[in-house]
Amino acid sequence: PERTASMTDRKPGGPPIPPFHAGEIGQRGSARRRAGLPVIAMNFGQPSAPAPATALAVAHRVLDADALGYIELVPLRERIARHYQDTYGVKVDPKRIILTAGASAGLVATFAALFTRGDRVAIVRPGYPAYRNTLRALGLQAVELPCTAAEGFNPSPARLAAINPAPAGFVLASPANPTGAMLDRGALGELIEVCLERGIRFISDEIYHGIQFGERAVSALEIDPEALVINSFSKLYRMPGWRLGWMVAPTDLASHLYTYVMNLFLTPPTLAQHAALAAFDAPADLQHWVGIYRQNRDRLIAGLTALGIAGIRAPEGAFYLYADLGRYTRDSLDFCRRAVDEIGVALAPGIDFDPVDGHTFVRFSFAVTPQEIESALVLLADWLPKQRA
Repeated sequence: PERTASMTDRKPGGPPIPPFHAGEIGQRGSARRRAGLPVIAMNFGQPSAPAPATALAVAHRVLDADALGYIELVPLRERIARHYQDTYGVKVDPKRIILTAGASAGLVATFAALFTRGDRVAIVRPGYPAYRNTLRALGLQAVELPCTAAEGFNPSPARLAAINPAPAGFVLASPANPTGAMLDRGALGELIEVCLERGIRFISDEIYHGIQFGERAVSALEIDPEALVINSFSKLYRMPGWRLGWMVAPTDLASHLYTYVMNLFLTPPTLAQHAALAAFDAPADLQHWVGIYRQNRDRLIAGLTALGIAGIRAPEGAFYLYADLGRYTRDSLDFCRRAVDEIGVALAPGIDFDPVDGHTFVRFSFAVTPQEIESALVLLADWLPKQRA
């Protein structure tokens, strides 16, 4: 049957959202690889190393023995609950743990389940672009809290308190993407207090917990035992392609959130659940790679500083440098396109994370090998002096 004119003329019903430009840079890098040219992938926020060997061994075994149907692995929920007791000294009922197909599914389900179309939700700028874009896709409005390097890229409680009327929610990541900024207990507590006083639903994105270079990250659950927390196996556990995350739901919302997750996404990948359970038993392996990220961070800061890129703020956690390259560009997207096309260094443009002030910023992911850090610095040392803002 042929399409009718009314069908072909019909516009998409969903609101338009900006692209994730780091994905375009990744596609350009893939095209370069297909042409037989090298690429150093520092654009996506994903570890270059595979999952821990213990997790891979279990996955191989389960793959041969299990039908891999829809399941929710109760021992995994129990193990996640024990993780909160062991790491943060917080007791969590396993019934509050909801397994998700990555943290992204947790965010979509949370936004859909807790907010009404037209609600305003506060986010930090610069910040993860999917917050802003997912909110828009769901008919919600992002209210941005601008944060500067002088403020440590951390949001101000006073600025949150000044939003009028109060937003329905506030999403915060600590450690943060793209800046690696991290809040101590006092600063996090002040923000949570503002939310509690004003009736703002606080959503704590703790996806980078475990990857920190000083004091450990503080969980919102240490301050508010009924906080809503989202996490994932993609970063510390090096399992981004396995698509597995979790939520710790407030007790009174656990059933409501679970219903949304089940209807929207069913269950997360079965194989990933088995592997993730084993990943908890590889602490030395996990911390080994955090040590490599620290080494990469320090080398990258030193190398970029030597190239004349000043004012780089050392991240306290995660595995990103967010650097102002205003000396070389006023168009971060064009800069990143040329960097990957001309020298094979794939970077993420600042406009992904900050559409207002990100035109001179670039995010470097240092979750690569030390050898790739050295190669990228050599390539940039030759290429950067030819660029002009």
